[in-house]
Amino acid sequence: MFLKIFFKLILILLIFNSNAFSIENKILFKIENQIITSLDIENEYKYLIALNPNLKKSNKSDIITLSKRSIIQEKIKKIEIENNFNNPKMPQEFIEQILKNVYLKIGIDNLNNFKEYLKENNINFEDVKNKLKVEALWNQLIFAKFSSKIKIDEEKLKTKIQNGNNKFLKSFLMSEISFEISNLKDLDNKYVEITETIKNKGFEFAALKYSLSPTSSLGGKLGWIAENSLNKNILKSIKDLKVNSITKPIVVPGGFLILQINDIKNEKIEIDLKKELAKLINFEKNNQLNQYSKIYFNKVKKDLEISEL
Repeated sequence: MFLKIFFKLILILLIFNSNAFSIENKILFKIENQIITSLDIENEYKYLIALNPNLKKSNKSDIITLSKRSIIQEKIKKIEIENNFNNPKMPQEFIEQILKNVYLKIGIDNLNNFKEYLKENNINFEDVKNKLKVEALWNQLIFAKFSSKIKIDEEKLKTKIQNGNNKFLKSFLMSEISFEISNLKDLDNKYVEITETIKNKGFEFAALKYSLSPTSSLGGKLGWIAENSLNKNILKSIKDLKVNSITKPIVVPGGFLILQINDIKNEKIEIDLKKELAKLINFEKNNQLNQYSKIYFNKVKKDLEISEL
């Protein structure tokens, strides 16, 4: 008799817990064949906080809103990847390099420490790998579609390098917010809106909220960029800025750019023309591909039906 009662209680508890979980983990959005649940949003929240610790100062509700935007962007990219690639795969060494780029940007020096950091923040390492894989495959898709449109003036880049040879080279540790507006008349208001957000909630939060760049999930972090890698318009906009200052909106293909200077350094260097040229070509290619990526993403998004349930 006692055993029967015991098992009934266990069964009731299991049913209750199952119902509680189903209530908690609700489907919030549907995009084609992809769904987004409340648990997905919560996991995205933890992921964004882990990559941008300064966001802990912000209200959770604000970060949840950014998490919804972030996960919707990821699902849209995943849909388009599946539409273009059949069973896409990524070499392990390439994934490891992407992971390295991420954990170095947040001040972690090796993969084991990164895994431990994720574990401490209750984040599944395999989930992070899958998220980075989606971004990598999206970049591969953009390259396949638009690489033929890239134009590089190598002679101009060589001249740029040679003019700076054997001099002190200034480098900037920068973060970015890349945004678009539908009407040029709205630019001033948009800039004020973004700068107010930066002032009140920090640049990382503003990057997550407004930036269309792939760097948004890292709070807009670009890392160190040498001045000879920057075009004239950007260099002109930042050359007189002090650390922690931001630029006015900079016109770039496909929209506008706001940059924050996080640090500045000067180094005496003797330039290896071949290596520096390769770096500049790669930087310029990535810059152009990022512009195509934003344009293509907006096109894909417009063609999809996003339902909030």
